[in-house]
Amino acid sequence: MANRDKVQEIEEEIYDKVVDLTEYAKRQRWWNRIFGNNSGPIAEKYNVGTQLALGGVSGWCAGYLCQKVGKIAATAVGGGLLLLQIANNSGYIEVDWKRVEKDVNKAKKQLKKNTNKAVPELNSFVDKSTEFVKKNIMVTSGFIGGFLLGLAS
Repeated sequence: MANRDKVQEIEEEIYDKVVDLTEYAKRQRWWNRIFGNNSGPIAEKYNVGTQLALGGVSGWCAGYLCQKVGKIAATAVGGGLLLLQIANNSGYIEVDWKRVEKDVNKAKKQLKKNTNKAVPELNSFVDKSTEFVKKNIMVTSGFIGGFLLGLAS
């Protein structure tokens, strides 16, 4: 009987310390110091396990889909290049390499012109992405882990 009371007393003491630790963590807002002021309300919306599970499952699905689609795309591109090479060697296709070189140079010039225009849009996209990652760090980390697992499976 005395042992049971002592064990119960120790359990209550441990419980009180854990509750105190949780209250301390809530008051400190450590994620605000690490990830900025915008990360507070989103981080509190769901518990950590739910955020990691949601991110992990969606990441695994995306990784698995990318793996399957990537294999199909690689097979299609490789098969197409193989067929073009066979047709070229058989005499069905004749390539005008001077025209190809001219078109490639023209595309390079156009690409150089358009890259200067796209820089502000790219910077705003990077800023928005960084802010999203800061607000949803648990979901993002779960997604990355799930994505890598999906690619590996």
